[in-house]
Amino acid sequence: MKIPAVKFSRDKSGFSKALKARVEAYFSDNGYNKGGGTSMYLKSFIMLSLYFVPWGLFSFGVIEGGMWFWFAELVMGLGLAGIGLNIMHDGNHNSYSSSSWINTIMGRTLDLVGGNAEMWKIQHNVLHHTFTNIEGLDEDVSPIKILRFSPTNRLYKIHKYQYIYAWLFYSLMTFFWMLPKDWAALARYHKKGLIKTTGRTTKGLLFHMIGTKIAYFTYILALPLIFSSVSWWAILLGWIVMHLVAGFLLAIIFQPAHILEHIAFHNSSTKDALELDNTRLEHQLLSSANFGTNNRVLTYLCGGLNFQIEHHLFPNICHVHYKAISKIVKETAEEFGLPYNSGTSFTGALRLHGKFLRQLGRKDTVTATV
Repeated sequence: MKIPAVKFSRDKSGFSKALKARVEAYFSDNGYNKGGGTSMYLKSFIMLSLYFVPWGLFSFGVIEGGMWFWFAELVMGLGLAGIGLNIMHDGNHNSYSSSSWINTIMGRTLDLVGGNAEMWKIQHNVLHHTFTNIEGLDEDVSPIKILRFSPTNRLYKIHKYQYIYAWLFYSLMTFFWMLPKDWAALARYHKKGLIKTTGRTTKGLLFHMIGTKIAYFTYILALPLIFSSVSWWAILLGWIVMHLVAGFLLAIIFQPAHILEHIAFHNSSTKDALELDNTRLEHQLLSSANFGTNNRVLTYLCGGLNFQIEHHLFPNICHVHYKAISKIVKETAEEFGLPYNSGTSFTGALRLHGKFLRQLGRKDTVTATV
């Protein structure tokens, strides 16, 4: 299966060269490491504790049901989202630490909570980060047909109401990861020849996924059923509640970062080669947006992904540095006459996203850059 080609332009303006040099100078002049250091270890301990402590309390009979059981599941949902946003994300980008083995371990926390690091890295690192908002390559803007995230997607009548029902589907995000998505991705990436980017074989990944999925469902469902006094239906429903919370939290961080009206979209699915007038870094700047950048609590909890521009420009840098380098990115973008999509609050970004979903559901209300 042939993957559409995308050709980015050369750095004619000097923006990419200047930006890279200035960010590198920031770290070298100040003697900073691009990893997260002690603050990341503390945050990782907090997020893992939010997930595993409540699980341990009800799995082994400390919490026997009632209000505290449901509260524990809600906290686990927050912890699950926290692991995804703060630990596995930086680990799989090799930005958590300067040590490769630490990055590998932290990236594998995704396997620990039911996902698969290799499948995620292909979808996110290889496709989404390289071809952001390009239909035919970035799977984040080519979802199931009931959702339309790009003006390049085909319009169906049901999309008229997506601004209402999309939020429910967002809550199902991690369910989709746990159950069909990884298996479908393995088959799809095998056909596209993308498995080789992981350094593994399809057969090896298949057996790895079988093992980690069994381990996940054993501790998350089987052990509580065996050792706790909580009824089976409550354990199953609690697991669902946990995922609804985590999926919704993850979605409301990722969606306003790219699915907005003033962000660039392209379509490569109908062309042999898509030629862009922008460099790779300029494309990331044009297809990403920041929000809530002055909200310290939000920045801490969401792993700095409200600084989506900085993340897409420098995914190899730990998120604890995003706010500092954002000043450099903004000044350099303005110097070269490029837009810097920031300044919106978190709630403002969610409103804009909802508005764009509504526009995408109506014929001829938005256009794409193709």
